[in-house]
Amino acid sequence: MADTTNRYWTLADGPVPPWPEDDTFEMREAPIPTPGEGQALTRTIYVSLDPYQWGYKRRRVEPAGAPCHARTVAQVLESRIPGLAPGDFVFNTNGWAEYGLMGEGVPRPGYMVPRKLDPSQGRISHAVGVLGMLGLTAYAGMILQCDPKPGETAVVSAASGGVGQIAGQLARLRGVRVVGVAGRDEKCRFVVDELGFDACVSHLSPTFAEDLAAACPQGVDVYFENVGGAVFDAVLPLFRPGARMTICGLIAHYGDTGGDARAAEAARAEARGVAVSDLFVGDYVESHHDAFLADMAPWVAERKVRYLEDIRAGLETIPATFAEMLRGGNFGKMLVRVSEDPTLATA
Repeated sequence: MADTTNRYWTLADGPVPPWPEDDTFEMREAPIPTPGEGQALTRTIYVSLDPYQWGYKRRRVEPAGAPCHARTVAQVLESRIPGLAPGDFVFNTNGWAEYGLMGEGVPRPGYMVPRKLDPSQGRISHAVGVLGMLGLTAYAGMILQCDPKPGETAVVSAASGGVGQIAGQLARLRGVRVVGVAGRDEKCRFVVDELGFDACVSHLSPTFAEDLAAACPQGVDVYFENVGGAVFDAVLPLFRPGARMTICGLIAHYGDTGGDARAAEAARAEARGVAVSDLFVGDYVESHHDAFLADMAPWVAERKVRYLEDIRAGLETIPATFAEMLRGGNFGKMLVRVSEDPTLATA
């Protein structure tokens, strides 16, 4: 291996601002680590950028000076793990770094279990998207928590994003009328024309609340919440008796400096008789991950569930791309390709 230096992004010292700024992150260098017994050295191929990561950083969950946390797809370079060989592809959590260790003694969120990937079962990038934690998140929230019924109406906010696009299509497979909420007109067209939603309303419209009400003439039975703020305010008066709502994310509130936005939103919905579920994907990994993959992999292969990725290139671009994603500038699931994807080069 010619490289000897591992470049990575870490959270800079000092107060963390409400939203990322130019000096929020800094790039550092360290020697490429050597795997010990029960460990493997991997080269990062794809870094997944997701809104929840900003919460990690604002709370300084990550150790000082450590690579910023992220789910990743990587290739094994050296292995001291039985059953894992150089050249294998894995889902792991290298973070915003070029290289990382996986295996015994490597810190990671408990529910993000590293695993070997089979490129013959689909694009390896899907392991941090539709066939990974994002897909399981959509499955758990829409299917397991909200349990939509044929003929009902579901609203999905951030409908063109990594989770939203899957959640809406899962509802459609249940025979539900699905209305998306997105931003730019091109996103709304994609949600309807490519993903098969029945309608999509732009939250950028000055008549957004009226537009959403017109798109849901029978009211709303299921709401998949990714945004909060003005979007939730528009959905709230449309809830029908027996409505269900899952709170996956509240990106509009990630810059808040006080109060519990999730609890406040849940209380307002419950006051209207809505059954509210708070969604944490870690609760479903052990109990439903295998069933999820058994359902989702064929749906993706048969294009019953379609999935759009927004892939940028270069480790250097991660902080700016992350900030753009938080502002809604992504079109699909946001990824950064840090090194070559050999599965594409040989396809």
